Amino acid sequence: MEKAKVFFTKEISPESLVKIYDAVGVSLKGNVAVKLHSGEEGNQNYVKPEFVKKIIDYVKGTVVECNTAYEGARNTSAKHKKLLEDHGWNKYFNVDLMDEVGPDKVLEIPNGKIIKENYVGKNIDNYDAMLVLSHFKGHPMGGYGGALKQLSIGIASSNGKSWIHSGGVLKDQTNLWSNIAEQDKFLEAMADAASSVVNYFKGNVVYINMMVNLSVDCDCCAVAEDPCMADIGILASTDPIAIDQACIDLIYNSQDKGRDHFVARVERQNGIHTIEAAAELGFGTREYDLINID
Repeated sequence: MEKAKVFFTKEISPESLVKIYDAVGVSLKGNVAVKLHSGEEGNQNYVKPEFVKKIIDYVKGTVVECNTAYEGARNTSAKHKKLLEDHGWNKYFNVDLMDEVGPDKVLEIPNGKIIKENYVGKNIDNYDAMLVLSHFKGHPMGGYGGALKQLSIGIASSNGKSWIHSGGVLKDQTNLWSNIAEQDKFLEAMADAASSVVNYFKGNVVYINMMVNLSVDCDCCAVAEDPCMADIGILASTDPIAIDQACIDLIYNSQDKGRDHFVARVERQNGIHTIEAAAELGFGTREYDLINID
């Protein structure tokens, strides 16, 4: 497989999101879903709607989300819709809670390492293409969160999230935390799920990772650590594996005083294994050229 192209800019602005999207050279057509993290109630680190408005307007996108599989402000459609409104997403965009109404859509994964099917919000069928707009940061369970996590946990329905976290044991929220899969199996299940979404859109996806507000905790945490590293920049690619690998490499090569704390979170959860498993599935590559557009 040829090296992927990953574009990079140190400029962190609404305008730079449009600039780096254009640099990728792919124009998403038709109905475009924009998958992002809308932020848990109480979280201070999620990327705010004002920052991403230019790029979402530019692709004429619809913000899409799915319910969570754990207690909080997003595990039922009613609570989640209220939080989306409270966080200002409805003020600027059309918002689609893709699993608000079932049944889930099932995406087959014949070559899956852990799971052979993925359960996603059925409204995914309304879209021709997707912009995966990821806030790159740490994660308590995955080690880090980027494009691969958005493709897997992010697009899975509430039941689908349970299915991935349990390694293909549970299809609902009942006793989820006592049925969490062994760590590497969970990470491999995420890679499996991500592959099914890539295959579904048949390449009509652009990935943008925003390396800002670099906390070791995810935007899904109601109580999250403040960022431990300075902002790094924005990356874009058509390869979800390469863009996550590039972000990890930028973290590891950083001289920032908070680098070791961030790396410790990634390594504690063996976060790199999601990238390893995804590469073995063959829907992208870990080899890339980093192209600076500044």
